[in-house]
Amino acid sequence: MKVRAGIVGGAGYTGGEMLRILVNHPSVEIKFVQSKSNAGNRIADVHTDLLGDTDLRFTDALSQDIDVLFLCVGHGDARKFLEANDIATGIKIIDLSQDFRLKANAGGKWVYGLPELNRELIKKASYIANPGCFATCIQLGLLPLAAKGLLKNEVHLNATTGSTGAGQSLSATSHFSWRNNNLSVYKAFEHQHLNEIGESLKQLDPVFDQVINFIPQRGDFTRGILAAIYLESDLTAEEAQRIYEDYYAAHPFTHVSRKNIDLKQVVNTNKALVHVEKHGNKLFIVSITDNLLKGASGQAVQNMNLIFGLPEAEGLRLKAQAF
Repeated sequence: MKVRAGIVGGAGYTGGEMLRILVNHPSVEIKFVQSKSNAGNRIADVHTDLLGDTDLRFTDALSQDIDVLFLCVGHGDARKFLEANDIATGIKIIDLSQDFRLKANAGGKWVYGLPELNRELIKKASYIANPGCFATCIQLGLLPLAAKGLLKNEVHLNATTGSTGAGQSLSATSHFSWRNNNLSVYKAFEHQHLNEIGESLKQLDPVFDQVINFIPQRGDFTRGILAAIYLESDLTAEEAQRIYEDYYAAHPFTHVSRKNIDLKQVVNTNKALVHVEKHGNKLFIVSITDNLLKGASGQAVQNMNLIFGLPEAEGLRLKAQAF
């Protein structure tokens, strides 16, 4: 029997990625795709790459005849949606906004949906707060150290994201004429994802109290995140490599590479790659993900698979961009 899925906010970037995964997921039936702005339109007329893959149309109506509801809406809109709509008991909810990620907003019922951190909790959860894209990439670069209590010094990191990280709504910094052949820093030292990163590291290491110096950048490319991280460490290169390989050994999408890594290895996939090096007394970590897949919709489907007892990687074996 297939998992019956509904999508709210299906016309945006994360909604489109959700559709691209679920139309080919062998254990899912899409029951409805909601979009106020596109109600009645064919999905393939909005997400034109889905021509031939689905005949579904967007709707402005909700159905309770589902097992899981994906909220692919903007920050602040998920909470408003749930306050305005009664969702039947038993329907699992996976929210891709930031509304319930922090413990102060989770109300004790939302589980932070990073499988490499909370896999067993996710399996038993009814409400999943899907992690942020920067947060996912950065945490995957730091979790193995936190688990061993080895984050004993300030963390310095620079992370660059593609233009899809800003969402589909236009802004001055998302226009092609501004973004093309350009690079910029924004929200230096105060990006909102720092809070969820800190909570996850404290979950593994309750005494963690180091500063995370985060410099986010807007890149001149469409999708993907590369985080370059360094900190002082007494570990040897081989010790660090072993710690990372052991931590991720049981996780199907996060892999530790002994060679340097680049974004094209993960773009269009749900994979994360991590690479570690030692330079003097500095441990250097590179972490890469696709911001719309492992950083959003792919991870949400991964969480759905865990909740419903499906193989964790089902429907998510996607081809990398490669070239």
